[in-house]
Amino acid sequence: MLGGDVGNRCRELLRETAQAHEMVVHAGSINRDHVHMLVLIPPNLSVSRAVQHLKGRSSHKLLSEFGILRKRYWGQHLWARGYRVATSGNVTDEMWVEYITNQTPPEPDDNYNVT
Repeated sequence: MLGGDVGNRCRELLRETAQAHEMVVHAGSINRDHVHMLVLIPPNLSVSRAVQHLKGRSSHKLLSEFGILRKRYWGQHLWARGYRVATSGNVTDEMWVEYITNQTPPEPDDNYNVT
């Protein structure tokens, strides 16, 4: 659901929200069903609060702007409840950027047969 116009708008919203809360987005990748981000979070903002800002605002705006999402997720949440966080202390920022940049959705296998 995060392809095309929805994905582009999602990227804009995540960037705007990060900037509004003094976070710095170093890299990001939006796939069909999830998002990867390398974000510098200021010390006065907890990780959980940062994720709450990013997911909350983007969900609210995307659902209000895209009827297809409203219809599909009516009475539900756009984002899953959880998230995964890793610090970059043992890995260089360049390695994280490379990892995130290389996140591409798998190609559909049209030859997949069910017997």
